[in-house]
Amino acid sequence: MRVLIIGGVAAGTKVAAKLKRENRDSNITILTESKDISYAGCGLPYYVGNVIHNKEELIVNTPQSFFELTGVNVLTETKVTKVNPKENTIEALGLKTNETCTYEYDKLIIASGAQPIKPPIDGIDLDGVFFMRTPEDAISLRDSIEANKIKRATIVGGGFIGLEVAENLALQGVKVTVIDMAEMIPPGFEPEFTEYIADHLSQHGIMVFTGTKLEAIIGEGKVEKIKTDKRIMKTDAVILSIGIRPNTEFLSNTDIKLMPNRTIEVNNFFQTNYENIYAIGDCASVTNRITKKPTWSPMGSTANITGRILAKNINGKTINYEGVLGTGVAKLPELNIGRTGLTESAAKDEGYDVVTVVTVVDDKAHYYPDSSFFIVKMLADRKTKKLLGLQVLGQGAVDKMIDIAVTGITMGATLEDMENMDLAYAPPFSTAIHPFTHTVNVLLNKINGEFNTITPYDFATGKAEGYKIIDASIAPSLKGVPYIDLSKVNGELPEFNKDEKLLLVCAKGKRAYMLQNRLKHFGYTNTLVLEGGLTLNQI
Repeated sequence: MRVLIIGGVAAGTKVAAKLKRENRDSNITILTESKDISYAGCGLPYYVGNVIHNKEELIVNTPQSFFELTGVNVLTETKVTKVNPKENTIEALGLKTNETCTYEYDKLIIASGAQPIKPPIDGIDLDGVFFMRTPEDAISLRDSIEANKIKRATIVGGGFIGLEVAENLALQGVKVTVIDMAEMIPPGFEPEFTEYIADHLSQHGIMVFTGTKLEAIIGEGKVEKIKTDKRIMKTDAVILSIGIRPNTEFLSNTDIKLMPNRTIEVNNFFQTNYENIYAIGDCASVTNRITKKPTWSPMGSTANITGRILAKNINGKTINYEGVLGTGVAKLPELNIGRTGLTESAAKDEGYDVVTVVTVVDDKAHYYPDSSFFIVKMLADRKTKKLLGLQVLGQGAVDKMIDIAVTGITMGATLEDMENMDLAYAPPFSTAIHPFTHTVNVLLNKINGEFNTITPYDFATGKAEGYKIIDASIAPSLKGVPYIDLSKVNGELPEFNKDEKLLLVCAKGKRAYMLQNRLKHFGYTNTLVLEGGLTLNQI
């Protein structure tokens, strides 16, 4: 069986290696336009920050080492220019020889990846404009920093890669600004979390300007300023991270079906509209596991998972890929962020009766050195109580919270299914009631009417109007606000009517909940707890 694979980074090399392991008799060839294969694209920001010290560490395999390891042939600097589905051939240009060759296949796998979007603006080609897609991008940026050419940098785009580059530039002593056209960054997070993230970045010297459009890059021979729709800013470098587009232009003269975003349309077995042509990785669409709708998941994790499954399917198995959840984590300065599943607005658009809760929970035993907290937003369907999504911020291992949620959503779990899981506990790692379980319990209390709250978003948009704010902290924390010491509430409070609207606020929400519980016992009927407390909300 002759298998041609177009593209040799994550998806291409994964499917090739697995194909060869499953069937040593297969004749497998990778064709890639670049000089390198199998490089650590997700590690590029950390080379910029000198967290990864040596550039050689970015290259997972060379063509020669990959051949020796797997038996797969690799043709680098070979650009595929045309696919002929009816003839089972492709045409490719050798970039060194400038000669076009034709290659035959029995199976064709398109794993051509994606490329950074290069906006058509003045100054885009000035010295000091960088992207972050290949090892050469990261190497040239760090070289410029070490040559003392960059004191101030502007990152255009507030996605995960852009923010990771921001953190690593700051580690190198560069003054960093992030701009983005969107009103909230990073994408996929709830409004209350994006505001917290932006404030946190500013406290660590990274200024964030959302709702800001880049219009031009200005300079004589090199970057000196940028012009946005709001202001002109001085800068020594511009790192463009405004998104990527799939590398599918070479399919324009074929009838291989593409999605509106130009990714390749595939079924759950990664087949295109041609039975013997497949597509995986950043150039292909996948399915959202919850909504069952097509989506795009240009992630190294998705590339590797789909590559492995496709290799098995080509070698005779029938594995139906159920899709992605939009899972992602990122490391920012002293803050880790993660998400999976649907956002509240996306879940409502899908017709779910969404119920959410925001908690601030200890990430490990509070008395253990370096303990901190997680800020968590959990979403479920009110009727079925099925988990729909989770977002977490914190200094600790947010990935473990996200991974528990991924497992639950993948298995179709309800909140009750996850209420009493035997999760790992020891003071250096967690709390006796795991922070994930703690949040499940709080959400169940909210659903069951045992916990009456207002969300941070509703509070920020004025929906607590008419409520009297009550400080329920351990010690008074809010000026000009009545303070109630929970430990001294042993009966009715003469200064408050039992039907008075009281908004209970403390540092994290737990003490306010306990006060609400006690006030309910004494007949107070109109109390709300501000979710996230003073940790997340500004009062």
